[in-house]
Amino acid sequence: MALTYSAGSLVTARGREWVVLPESEPDLLVLRPLGGSDDDIAAVFPAFETVRGAEFAPPAPGDLGDQRAAGLLRTALRVGFRSGAGPFRSLAGIAVEPRAYQLVPLLMALRQKTVRMLISDDVGIGKTVEAGLIASELLAQGEATGLAVLCSPALAEQWQQELRTKFGIDAELVLSSTVSRLERGLDLGQSLFDKYPHVIVSTDFIKSTRHRDDFVRHCPDLVIVDEAHTCVTSDDTKVSTQNQLRHELLRRVAEDAKRHLLLVTATPHSGKESAFRNLLGLVKPELARVDLDSEKGRKLLAQHFVARKRADVRQYLTKEDGLADDSLAERTAFPSDRYFKDETYKLSPEYRALLDDAIAYASERVEEADGQGRREARIAWWSAIALLRSMVSSPRAAAQTLRTRSAAAVAASAEEADRLGAPLTSDSADSDALEGMDVAPGAETEENAGSRLAELAQRAKALEGPAQDLKLKALIKHLKALLADGYNPIVFCRYIPTAEYLAEQLANDPETKKRSPLGAKTVVRAVTGTLSPQQRIDRIEELAAEAGEDAAARRVLIATDCLSEGVNLQHHFDAVLHYDLAWNPTRHDQREGRVDRYGQKRDEVRVITLYGDDNGIDGKVLEVLIKKHRQIKKDLGISVSVPDEMSTGVTDAIVEWLLLRGRQGQQEALFESDSFQQSFADLEQDWNSAADREKASRSRFAQRSIHPEEVAREVTAVREALGGAGEIDTFVRESLNALGAVLRDSDDGFTAQVRGTPMGLQDALAPVVGAETVERDRPIPFRSSPAVGRGEAALVRTDPVVGALASHVLNAALDTQADGARPARRCGVVTTDAVTTRTTLLLVRYRFHLTLPSRNGEKQVVAEDARLLAFEGAPRNAVWLPQQRAVELLDAQATENTAAASGERMMTRILDQLGEVTPYLESYGDELAAELDASHRRVRTASGEIVRGLSVTAQKPADILGTYVYLPATASVPAGVSA
Repeated sequence: MALTYSAGSLVTARGREWVVLPESEPDLLVLRPLGGSDDDIAAVFPAFETVRGAEFAPPAPGDLGDQRAAGLLRTALRVGFRSGAGPFRSLAGIAVEPRAYQLVPLLMALRQKTVRMLISDDVGIGKTVEAGLIASELLAQGEATGLAVLCSPALAEQWQQELRTKFGIDAELVLSSTVSRLERGLDLGQSLFDKYPHVIVSTDFIKSTRHRDDFVRHCPDLVIVDEAHTCVTSDDTKVSTQNQLRHELLRRVAEDAKRHLLLVTATPHSGKESAFRNLLGLVKPELARVDLDSEKGRKLLAQHFVARKRADVRQYLTKEDGLADDSLAERTAFPSDRYFKDETYKLSPEYRALLDDAIAYASERVEEADGQGRREARIAWWSAIALLRSMVSSPRAAAQTLRTRSAAAVAASAEEADRLGAPLTSDSADSDALEGMDVAPGAETEENAGSRLAELAQRAKALEGPAQDLKLKALIKHLKALLADGYNPIVFCRYIPTAEYLAEQLANDPETKKRSPLGAKTVVRAVTGTLSPQQRIDRIEELAAEAGEDAAARRVLIATDCLSEGVNLQHHFDAVLHYDLAWNPTRHDQREGRVDRYGQKRDEVRVITLYGDDNGIDGKVLEVLIKKHRQIKKDLGISVSVPDEMSTGVTDAIVEWLLLRGRQGQQEALFESDSFQQSFADLEQDWNSAADREKASRSRFAQRSIHPEEVAREVTAVREALGGAGEIDTFVRESLNALGAVLRDSDDGFTAQVRGTPMGLQDALAPVVGAETVERDRPIPFRSSPAVGRGEAALVRTDPVVGALASHVLNAALDTQADGARPARRCGVVTTDAVTTRTTLLLVRYRFHLTLPSRNGEKQVVAEDARLLAFEGAPRNAVWLPQQRAVELLDAQATENTAAASGERMMTRILDQLGEVTPYLESYGDELAAELDASHRRVRTASGEIVRGLSVTAQKPADILGTYVYLPATASVPAGVSA
């Protein structure tokens, strides 16, 4: 008859020791290797394989380590934990080290039975990480069984990568390009949302009636909506069909009161109070109606809404936050500021003549069309705007627009003309409108205009190059200055032809031996909407790899607005140059936000805005829209969106003035015109009102539901269980040094060459850093900041490189026959002046059985914790020291040599008597279990149902992994103390 083993017990099978997991059955054991991770879990049939109970082997007294042995073993053990015992089940197993402020939304979520959150932190603070933390925790606890992320198709692959690499969540992409392949693998009548528990779905694909109904019927119980503000509109704004479909989709998803819903957006207001209310209504219907000026309304909102700007979290958990001291203070390295500089250029005489003729043609067409009917007038209007915008963009864009038929020309009505013409010529703040919108628009609207437009196109083509295109010449000048100052800039353009033209003009060409005006070592690449989202990321990584680490090498990325939202570029670039002005200033803020965010190493991000001094458009857009937007952001510390219709009103007035009054008019004439004054007055009033509301709401709705003291308490508990940044830095440096690596300090950490380390470590690091890096002995950069680029390692416990090193150190410590250096040992005898009487330090591993209730039933979990316990004197008469004193012994330095023979004799005596301390170890384990139980209940305090049935018990006996004896430097044992 097969023996039964309880969860948490140790067994020996397949030549190694394992921990039995709760999923085991009498005839099937589910096992995790001792010291291993969830990736190594295996199933064993006791009827067919030999399985027997195991006791954790005591340390070998002759295998003595030095003064560092205890600390290294402790850290290696804790880094390997993938199932923490605390209330945050997922933190030990994810590959990201959250900032303390990023735990606030998680704490808020865990106080709700059904999680409904609107996360509206400022750009670059880390909303994706905050949403991912909540998702991984709900999945780990069993509160959710599946996940759907609704986002723009351009961001789908980035979401997939973030979830997989940081949170270990493998999600399928459900896009128009993938759905056919996914559906081919379905059983008859099966929904792909049943087959794939975790999905990332294109909002625009799934919102159609055909796909929406299937998604709603089979929707997972956890949904994240990215850029959620695009799914609602204000009550007083004309609603687009796309927004209506998106809102209807979300309304039906939110109808299920048991579904977890996370709405993520940096711009919850979008300039309109009613849009904000509609968004809140998706979170909780009563929030759409409650009086938010009342105490009751604010308290209700505070449970579900978090919105912080950078100034709120740059310094966190300090005395200013109400804490007793700054011991837990955390500084997040956001760039301190953006340096703005507006640079002008003038048109060459030939380019000015071309623009004059184009304006004359467009003006004639608009005047003619005004007398032909409203449809013809709208078609001509969009054609004129397309022509003017492409003309001031580049000769290449102008030529293509002049040769292309207007998209609005096929319209059957004025309304259809607006629907077809607006997206290609305006700059909506709606990020879902970005895909496919960087193509050059067409200007041709009538057959008999072909020869005239063709002649203009030929003239435009002849203006390519810095001799006639003075805008390009100015760009080269400003890029040279940025590169000379060590910056790696992104140049943003409006249209694909412009981006391709700039890349041709600026790049080195080995085939023709053309040398870049920016220097032979400057690598230039273009990324536009002609590439798929994944190809865009690949192109950027190729650019970074080609530029390499050479201090003289520089990177220049030419991009359209297909990269202005969602893609994080702060690791490779640190400056933005607006080559084409956007007609909605929110787009400028989105562009700049790609590099000005957490993880940017530069303290100052440079922003250059290039505008035409005499083209009749740029200067006015800059003055009226861009500078106003900057000033509001400077005053408030956050960006306030200008409503699209208000921005469009102003730019329409500028174009109308330019077309109908001619370029001979003075700028003052524009500002004094009735149509402009009315449009600008409307914009000013609306924008100021939006700014006032935003300022008031940031004050009224500041995050107050979670006090910093509560965050500090949980951060302390997490660091005690899993270790802090300083511990990891020490561990990595000392371990690599002991293993034979070559370390060199750098500005933000150090580098390590590992070719001289044991082969076991090289084999462990190769899959993480790349086999070529190890084989060619390239330096591996270790950074103190957790936000690192590809090829760098962060000095945090969740980094894969740190994990591989810890696994090697731990395995070598447990295997006395391991080849090569063994930095950590399970025993040590140290003579030191840090003690005055013989003191023994124990590294003890506890295993806990957790019963975690959830709405999907109870979940049985085995979790681990490592603790340092110290006592003075002999084990039978142990005087136990406070926890802090035990931790301090890790820093004790040997002040005298200890003879190996006497050290082994001392260790043998201590190990023989360790049975005497078992009762204390077991009682301490019970105390820890009680503390963990209280911690779980505290975090989930808002709902009694969530904690009903929760229990935590300690598995006995505990494992003594390490025993370390500290002898006083006087070499004498005080009277009355015996071995």
